[in-house]
Amino acid sequence: MTLSTNQSSTYDSPIILPTKHISIRNSLLGVGAKIIEQLYYPRTVSSLWSAVSTMPEVSTFERFVLTLDLLYMIGAVEMDEGLLRRCNQ
Repeated sequence: MTLSTNQSSTYDSPIILPTKHISIRNSLLGVGAKIIEQLYYPRTVSSLWSAVSTMPEVSTFERFVLTLDLLYMIGAVEMDEGLLRRCNQ
């Protein structure tokens, strides 16, 4: 059984880590740093989106949600009673 994968060479697809061709600010990790900066107090997802939606690194709601997913998976943020907050580690 052979699996084929279509690898896109565009930079529009979300890249988690920076590479030789993708800067830190364009990676999900870099966007996560910008989002974490805005979580100096617990916020709703809507409030956080309002705060970061104009940042060029974030640019789209899809990228915002993917970054929140990444931050949640690595234990950097948590959801508590409808509010996103930083995890203290």
